[in-house]
Amino acid sequence: MRVLSQFLLAASDPTHFPDPGLPEVAFLGRSNVGKSSVINSLLGAKIAKTSSTPGRTRSINFYQIRWAGKPVPELIFADLPGYGYAKLSREVSSQWPAFIDPYLRERPCLALCLALVDVNVPPQSSDAQLLQFLNASARPVLIVATKSDRLSSNQLNNSLQQLSQQYPTARMVPYSARTGAGREELWREIRSAVEIYLSAR
Repeated sequence: MRVLSQFLLAASDPTHFPDPGLPEVAFLGRSNVGKSSVINSLLGAKIAKTSSTPGRTRSINFYQIRWAGKPVPELIFADLPGYGYAKLSREVSSQWPAFIDPYLRERPCLALCLALVDVNVPPQSSDAQLLQFLNASARPVLIVATKSDRLSSNQLNNSLQQLSQQYPTARMVPYSARTGAGREELWREIRSAVEIYLSAR
C-alpha cells in the first residue's frame, strides 16, 4: 500500500512536542547509522534530510503518516538526534537529555522504538546503553540492522549472530535502505506495534 507523509514539526523542547494522540514510532541510533535513509526508504520519498556530516539532526523531527485512500493520518514517525559522535560540541550534546529523555520515558503515545544499529561494525557500547535504557523504560523495542546490503550472506549471518549474542532478548530486522531489503518486514512490525498500542488504549 502506498504511504503518504508530511513533515509536522521539529522539537528541541518537550513543550514543542505534538499533542499526544496518534501512535508514534521513534527512530534511534548512533550518528551516521542511516536513520534518515531508512525513514525515506520506508516512506518512498525523500522527506527526512540526509547528510554526509554525522550529527546534523539536533531536534526530534515529527512526520505524519497516512495510507493512500485514507482521509486522516494514522501514525507519526519521530526521528531523534543521533548519539555517540565525538565531534559534536558538548554544549549541543548536553542539551539532548533535556528533551530526548523526557520523550523516551514519558511520551504516552510512543508505540515502538526502532533502535538502528550498523550491521557492518561490531556491537557498540553506546547501542547497548540505549537498549538498556529503553528496556528499563519498558518501551517496546525492535533492532533494525542497517546497511545490510554491504555484506555477503555469510558475513550478514555472522554479524546478525553477533548482535543476537550481544542483545539476546531483542528482536531484529536486517535492512537496506539502498535496495529496500527488509522494508516489508519492517512495515509489518510497525503495523503490529500500532495495533497493539491501539488495542491497549
